[in-house]
Amino acid sequence: MKLALEIIAVALGAIRANALRSILTCLGIIIGVSAVISVVALGEATQRRVEGQIQRMGTNVLTIRPGQSYWGGVSREGGVRLTLDDAEALRRETAGFLRIAPEISSRQQISYTRYNSNNSVLGTWPEYFDVYNHSLQYGRYFNQGEVQGRRRVAILGYNVPESLETPPELLLGKTIQLGSQSFEVIGILNEKGSAAWVRPDDNVFIPVTTAMYRVFGGRDRLSSIYAAMPTPDDNDQAIAEIDRVMRREHRIRPGEEPDFSVQNASDLLASFNETSQTFTYLLIGIAAISLLVGGIGIMNIMLVSVTERTREIGVRKALGATKRAILFQFLVEALVLCTLGGLLGIAFGIGGAELLKRIAEWEAVVAVEAVITALVFSAGIGLFFGIWPAQRAAKLDPIESLRYE
Repeated sequence: MKLALEIIAVALGAIRANALRSILTCLGIIIGVSAVISVVALGEATQRRVEGQIQRMGTNVLTIRPGQSYWGGVSREGGVRLTLDDAEALRRETAGFLRIAPEISSRQQISYTRYNSNNSVLGTWPEYFDVYNHSLQYGRYFNQGEVQGRRRVAILGYNVPESLETPPELLLGKTIQLGSQSFEVIGILNEKGSAAWVRPDDNVFIPVTTAMYRVFGGRDRLSSIYAAMPTPDDNDQAIAEIDRVMRREHRIRPGEEPDFSVQNASDLLASFNETSQTFTYLLIGIAAISLLVGGIGIMNIMLVSVTERTREIGVRKALGATKRAILFQFLVEALVLCTLGGLLGIAFGIGGAELLKRIAEWEAVVAVEAVITALVFSAGIGLFFGIWPAQRAAKLDPIESLRYE
């Protein structure tokens, strides 16, 4: 035990004697480990952020979209469509179980006095606000009578008043222009937040019939239909009901491919997580290459160190040092260099995650498993790339070493 501690002390002394070179040697390990820590933290933060956004958007909502039609094996636009008849059939057939809301949307120029903005205008039913748990900051929702009467009334998303540079309370009851049409603002929504593909705070909501026949020029094709389940556990039953009604409306026989698709938030989250993990693995692979390059750098420096200290090794062997002691000393040096690089890399990685949290306001989470893995991996690199220089030092002939100049 005493001999081992003495050998470790000699190894540490050799590292301290060349402190600057030792730090530069560790740079590859430092960069690789810090990259691994930061990438894993960024991946965790992104996943949590998207999960939170989807939770806000609603995990019990199914989205029905038109499928693709084919002619001669080639996909073509316009052959498949969703209509208000589909939405009304779903509402009628699943009453008491599903809440149905159609959607038709397009971007329009919105103006008020001398201010204007380009926003997405979404035509829907009053049920839409219940489906997605929207709440009002000011005013009221439009009703079914206004839908049937194709009334020109609008509800603004939380960010729209700011786009028009007007306080929300001053817009309530005023008339805005959607394209060439005048609309009365009857409500302004509370902030909802957004997911990567949905930004309700930037939308303007109007009755679906008004959108079809007054704003979008008679277009009767829906973008999608939303169906809210009582709970996410009702997913299978809800999909079966939707499939039954839609097949009947579109005259699709059992066994034939449907011309529509049904997705839920879990599918979107799973797709995102799969893509996110792919990119995370790719970046970790790049960081691992950095660690490999750092390990090769450490091996090169250790070989140079063996050459520089050939005479010292000869003296130690002449005084009775064994091959095992010399081997152990150089392995300890390589292990300490890599472990030191790993610890510094962990510190920089955690610092980078904290910086991301402060600047981007993301909940960057440093996983304990990633820290432990990075540290073990860096120590393993030290052992792996330190074996050859250590063996070379241990095999030096003491007489030839003493003659070395």
